[in-house]
Amino acid sequence: MLRAKHKTGLVFFPAFDWAISPTHPEREERLLYTQDQVFEEGILDIEGIVEYKPDLVTKKDVQRVHFCVPDLWAVMTESHFISAGGAKTIAMAVMDKQVERGFALVRPPGHHANRVVHGARGFCNVNIEAIMIEYIRQAYGVNRVAIVDTDCHHGDGTQDIYWHDPDTLFISIHQDGRTLYPGSGFLSELGGPNAVGRTINIPLPPNTSGEGILHAIQEVVLPILKEFQPEIVVNSAGQDNHYSDPITNMNFSAQGYAALTTLLKPDIAVLEGGYAIEGALPYVNAGIILAMAGMDYSHLQEPDFDPVKVRQSPEVSRWVHKTCDKVLENWHQRRHLAEVYRGDHQLMSRARDIYYDTDNIHEHQQETIRVCDRCGGALKIDSAAQGMKHILAVHIPRNVCEGCRQQGYQWFDSADTSQYDKIYLQDRSGDVMKEKTEPS
Repeated sequence: MLRAKHKTGLVFFPAFDWAISPTHPEREERLLYTQDQVFEEGILDIEGIVEYKPDLVTKKDVQRVHFCVPDLWAVMTESHFISAGGAKTIAMAVMDKQVERGFALVRPPGHHANRVVHGARGFCNVNIEAIMIEYIRQAYGVNRVAIVDTDCHHGDGTQDIYWHDPDTLFISIHQDGRTLYPGSGFLSELGGPNAVGRTINIPLPPNTSGEGILHAIQEVVLPILKEFQPEIVVNSAGQDNHYSDPITNMNFSAQGYAALTTLLKPDIAVLEGGYAIEGALPYVNAGIILAMAGMDYSHLQEPDFDPVKVRQSPEVSRWVHKTCDKVLENWHQRRHLAEVYRGDHQLMSRARDIYYDTDNIHEHQQETIRVCDRCGGALKIDSAAQGMKHILAVHIPRNVCEGCRQQGYQWFDSADTSQYDKIYLQDRSGDVMKEKTEPS
C-alpha cells in the first residue's frame, strides 16, 4: 500500500446550497470534479491521508475578525459557517498533531473579505483564513503566523485585516493589479505604521508561467519566511493562475502548483479561487494534495498541457526579476521605511473607498491607528456604505499595551450613539466583542 511521507488531512465542502448563480464560475462543480479526480487517483486510499468532516465556526469565531454590518446573520449563510469551519477543522487537526499538514478544499472562498463587511466582494463574504488563524491563536497560543496567498487575484481582504499586525506576515503573489481585479497589491503597499514590511506584495505581469512564479517563491518568499520564522505557514491556495483559467491571464500548470507546494511546505492550505472547473482544478488539487503528503506527482498532467504554449517570454522574465529585486530591497529597508513613514505622529489616518463588486455596494472608511512601538496599536474605523448602516468599529489587538488599550476604550466609551447606527468594540486582548446601543 502507498504511504504518505507526511500525514495529511483533507476537508471537502462543495457547498451545494450556495452559488452566486447556476452558471457563475464560483459554484459547487469547482470541488465536485476534484472529488472525482481524488477518488479516481485513489488518494484517499493512501495510508496517511485522512479525510475530516467540517465543523461549523461559531459567532464568536467570526467576531474575532469581522465587524459584520448590520449583523452577522445578514452577511453569512450556513455554507459560510461550514466553509470557515472546514478550515478550522483542518487547523485543529494540525495543531493537535493528528496530521502534519492539512488542506481545506472548501467554498465559498474568503480572501477578499475585509475586517468591516457590508456585503460580498470578489465572491467573498467572510475571510475564512483569518477566522481560522484567530481561532488557533486564541485556542493554542500561536503568535507569529505567515500567510502566503498564491491566488491570481490580490488578497486585499486578508491584507486589510492584517495591515496593522506586526505578528502576521502577509505575502501575496498575484497578477499585476493594473490588469486584474481588485486593482491593488502594489509594491508600495507595505503595511500600517506599526507593521511596515509585514505586508509584501509581488505583482507579476500577465503571461507569467511556472518559471516566474517559482522564481518568486525561491528567491523572495522562502528567504523572507526564514528570517521571519513563523510558527505556522498558511497558504491561501488559489488556483486561478492556471493557463486555462477563464478570468485571469497567467500560465501556471498543475505541476507548477505541486512544485510550489513542495517548496513552500505550508502547514495549512485553504482553497481560494480557480475557475477552470474541468480542465485544471482536478489536476491542480490532486497535485497539491500529493505534494503536501510528500508523494510523487510526476504523473499528473492536464490533457491539453503544452509546455511551448505556456512558456514565459524573456520580457516577462525580466519584469519578474526586477519586481522580485524591488521586493527584497523593501524588505531589507523596512526599518528605515517605517521611520520615514511614521515620523513623529501619535495618530495616523487613511481614507479608503471600497467597492463590493458582487453586491454593488460603495463603502467609505476613515481609519485611525495609534502609532505604537509595543503593539499593533488601537484601531478606529468609521465606515459608511451607501444605503447601508453607518458604524464606528474599534479594534484592540491581542498583545495590546496599556496605552493602546486605554485609547481603544476611550474611543468606544466617548462615541456618540446619535451619530452611528452601531458602535462596536473588538477587544482581542480579552477575547470579547461589545456593541454600544445606549445613548451617550
